[in-house]
Amino acid sequence: MAQNRLKLAQGPEAGRTNARPGAALKALRMQRGWTLAEVSKRTELPVSTLSKIENDRMSLTYDKLARISAGLDVDISLLFSPHVMPGATVNGRRSITAAGDGQAIETQNYSHLYPAADFLNKRFVPVIAELHARTLQEFGEMIRHPGEEYAYVLEGTVEFHSELYAPLTLRKGDSIYFDSGMGHAYLAADVGPCRVLSICSGPESQVMEAMKRDSGKRPPRRGRKPKIRSD
Repeated sequence: MAQNRLKLAQGPEAGRTNARPGAALKALRMQRGWTLAEVSKRTELPVSTLSKIENDRMSLTYDKLARISAGLDVDISLLFSPHVMPGATVNGRRSITAAGDGQAIETQNYSHLYPAADFLNKRFVPVIAELHARTLQEFGEMIRHPGEEYAYVLEGTVEFHSELYAPLTLRKGDSIYFDSGMGHAYLAADVGPCRVLSICSGPESQVMEAMKRDSGKRPPRRGRKPKIRSD
């Protein structure tokens, strides 16, 4: 089974950055004075795997990314920052994401686009999701993660399922706020594109961990690669 992998921005186009999670991992490890063996214990990843990641000889799957984030106790976005500054306090910070830009992650059920991917230690996680699955059978096990979630339908018609309530139909402009610890699933109810803006509370690493089971059964979608832009 093919593994989903992060779609990193490439090329010289304006607004793009070359994310190097391996370099960020190494910088964080060196700052804390840890050996690869110590990081291995914290992340439950083999030393050989960590070494390959640090030297850009292995692509990161969602599972590895979430394990590193949780093991090092850092926000996932820190692993995509060209300047690793854990613990830094910034007042009046901001991140501007142009239309179509962001960090793209493909899963079986959703095409995720994460705006403000360069923004560290976010208190909530904004996600723009294009829905693929049209039935619960196709979707599989419902997703759940700590915190709360707000979803606003940007395009199309969405069928929202949760383990405690009857299915709900949401159309463009409709929204829902719910406990995301409750199993839930967004299904496309239109023949055309269905997109949802979802805002999740809680650490980004936990949101990503909850989505890792949504693995790569679906081939990557073609099209323009989103870009990361910061201000």
